[in-house]
Amino acid sequence: MKKLIATALATAMVFSSAMAASAAQVGIVLPTKDEPRWLQDQASFEAVLDEAGFTSDVLFSQGSSATELTNVESLIEDGIEVLVICAQDAAAAGAAVQKAKDAGVTVVCYDRLITGTDAVDYYVTFNSFAVGVAQGQFLIDAYEGQTDVPLYLYSGAVTDNNAFIFFAGAWSVLSEAVANGQFVVENCPAIEEYVGTVLDVDADHDALADILGTITTNWDFAVAKTLAEGNLVAADADAKGDVAILAPNDGTARAIADAFTDDADVTSYVITGQDAENASLKYIQDGKQSMTVWKNTATLAETTSALVSAILAGEDVETDAVYNNQVIDVPSVEEAVTVITADNLGELIEAGNFSQEAIDGAE
Repeated sequence: MKKLIATALATAMVFSSAMAASAAQVGIVLPTKDEPRWLQDQASFEAVLDEAGFTSDVLFSQGSSATELTNVESLIEDGIEVLVICAQDAAAAGAAVQKAKDAGVTVVCYDRLITGTDAVDYYVTFNSFAVGVAQGQFLIDAYEGQTDVPLYLYSGAVTDNNAFIFFAGAWSVLSEAVANGQFVVENCPAIEEYVGTVLDVDADHDALADILGTITTNWDFAVAKTLAEGNLVAADADAKGDVAILAPNDGTARAIADAFTDDADVTSYVITGQDAENASLKYIQDGKQSMTVWKNTATLAETTSALVSAILAGEDVETDAVYNNQVIDVPSVEEAVTVITADNLGELIEAGNFSQEAIDGAE
């Protein structure tokens, strides 16, 4: 992958110099500018593509599939050759990418796979299944040797295919831990018939949809907190005490952590996260969040830019994985993830990966 990045970026510089009068245009559509994660992605894209010699236009869908479609149409009118899109709704985005495909634009799904269409060419992502495995295994390790630990499950939006993959990854290890008595699931009756079973994202998609539908946070802080508060109100005191919490990402983790902190019957909790947002790194330092899974968006942007460079230069595109989007097998490139806890956060700050000042100032 590193070789691909170096080669493609070098090619891009030559290609863009030769075509200076009509530099290749890359359109990028991201879900929302209201979450730190996507602003980080925007900055990474703009920096890497600019260095590679390409001009780019980043637009935000702001939680609306209609706005997403309008954004794509606008970028097509501007003459883009490649569309990089992180879908607001994995299924609804099919109409937008079909328009791009019809216009001769190469479509690259970024971080979230667009489903139910053959109008996508590539997918660049972190290993989402590995994210879920890391979250689930962290809870297992935290309560090693214990039994009957209350376990609360939460998921991302059912419109996001990644939410299915994250949860399936976590359940692939948590399922046996529930079956052998280490954990007792307290807030998701829909999962009971699948205890001891590993759920496949494709084959068991409908079952996962039913499960996620009962524990979805919709990737929303307020929804997550309200759901957690409702779960705690419904739970008896013996379903609290020292608890394990599968939270899908950092924003929801902070919201859920706040709800569990406010419950007098909760003695302690271990909670997962994802995205390494500064606010959650602060929670980790303060002992209010147990871990986060860091997906280095700068690396993902570099990988995507390398792929875009190869496309525009007419070169072969190297991929290392395949994801099925319910219609076709999409050639994909995966990036690795890193677990961050209080034990290694200081090292990452010292290495320059994160800023202590930014963490301290996060809200």
